[in-house]
Amino acid sequence: MAGHSKWANIKHRKARQDAKRAKVWTKVIRELTVAARLGGSTPADNPRLRAAIDNALSVNMPRDTMDRAIARGAGDSDEGALEEIVYEGYGPGGIAILVETMTDNRNRTVAEIRHAFSKHGGSLGTSGSVSYLFDRRGVLQFDDSFDPDRIMEVALDAGAEDVDTDEDGNTVVFSTFEEYGSVLDSFNAESLNPLLSEVTMWPSTTTECDSDLSEKTLNLIETLDDLDDVQNVYTNASLSSPPDEG
Repeated sequence: MAGHSKWANIKHRKARQDAKRAKVWTKVIRELTVAARLGGSTPADNPRLRAAIDNALSVNMPRDTMDRAIARGAGDSDEGALEEIVYEGYGPGGIAILVETMTDNRNRTVAEIRHAFSKHGGSLGTSGSVSYLFDRRGVLQFDDSFDPDRIMEVALDAGAEDVDTDEDGNTVVFSTFEEYGSVLDSFNAESLNPLLSEVTMWPSTTTECDSDLSEKTLNLIETLDDLDDVQNVYTNASLSSPPDEG
C-alpha cells in the first residue's frame, strides 16, 4: 500500500485548532448533527454517529442535548431543518479550501464566509472550483502501542485501501467513504480500537507552504472554523511548522 505524508499536516492543524477552541459542546453538537444527517439517527447503523455519541458522553453532555442534536440532523425536530452547504475558495497563495456548513440561513452563512476569506487574503470561489481536488475518505489512527503488522493484516482483510506510518510512529489506516463503517467495525471486533477515527476530505495533491504562508493559512482556517455555522474546514496545504510552535 502506498504511503501518505499529508496526515501529519492535518494533525498539526487540528492540534492548533483544538487548543484554541473553547466551545467544546458546540463542536460535539455539530458533529452529532452532521453525523445523523449523513448516516441516519440509528447508532448501530452509523459508526460515525456512534463515535460522536461516545465523544459527547466523554464531555458529560446530557442525553437530552444529544438527542436534540441527532433529531435535528435527521430532520425529526421542530427546531427547523438545517441545510448542508459546501463552500469552496482559495486561501493565501492560491491554497484550495473546502468549508462544510450546516445552516438555517444561507445568506448569513455565505456573508460570514466571504468576509473571512477576504479578511485573510483569500477569495470565495464557485461551486466545483476546488472540490475536484478532494476525495471523501475514512481515516483511523493507532499509536505505537499497537502492532503495525497486526493492523496491516486486519486492514487488508477489512478492505482498507491504504496504510501508512506517520512521523510520530502512529499507524494510519485509510478507507473509502463507503467502506469506512465496515473497516472501523472490523478493527473494533478485534479489540483494536483506534485513537481517532473519522471521515474527512483528503486532497489528491498538496501545495507546499513555507512558515509564513502556513501561518496565514492557519489563521484563515481558524477564523472559518470558529464561525457558528461551520462544521469542517479542509485544505490542500502542506504546512510547515509556524514560528510559535516547536
